[in-house]
Amino acid sequence: MPTRAYGQYCGFSRALEVVGERWALLIVRDLFVGPKRFTDLHRGLSGIPTNILTSRLKELEDAGVVARRLLPRPAGSVVYELTPYGLELEDVVLALGRWGAKTLGDPRPDEIVTHDSMIMAMRTTFQPQAARKLRATYELRMGDIVLHLRITNGKLDVQPGPLPDADLVIEAGPAIKLLMSRELTPKDAIANGSVQLTGDTSLLDRFVDIFQI
Repeated sequence: MPTRAYGQYCGFSRALEVVGERWALLIVRDLFVGPKRFTDLHRGLSGIPTNILTSRLKELEDAGVVARRLLPRPAGSVVYELTPYGLELEDVVLALGRWGAKTLGDPRPDEIVTHDSMIMAMRTTFQPQAARKLRATYELRMGDIVLHLRITNGKLDVQPGPLPDADLVIEAGPAIKLLMSRELTPKDAIANGSVQLTGDTSLLDRFVDIFQI
């Protein structure tokens, strides 16, 4: 029996029975970045009690969305990853991210940003048509969060960590959201010092064309 049943013979209600519990879709979001150990998930989802994380993972496993895999030695640890069925949620997760980004506003006092949430934010806001015929690399620095992005003819690869010899390094805090939402122009961001650039500065204009809230 599902944890939450709606009593309706409907695909949408079935979907909510599987991923509608609190934290479930955030677990799925983080697993889209890559397989993770229990401790990795717990660290990235600040605020989730361990017993709730255990319950959600078991429910997602029982539903065929998540599977466990034992890494070969010397690691030998267990990781959680999305199954082919779970991977079918990608369009749903990205669409919800785009929809929710429209009401982000300013960060709440207790809200944090993680590598996984920012990686998925970049995937969510990526505009493939605007990136056609472009080959460029970016390093994005937001305090402790550092990502790198490779754009190749309308396709995006985004990973955690720095990228030596990136075409453009962007150091920004809250200004990155203002740029992506068009509340701040690249010219004004540079003039008021809310972003610092290293490399081909003309690529900042392309960045805000390619990543839009």
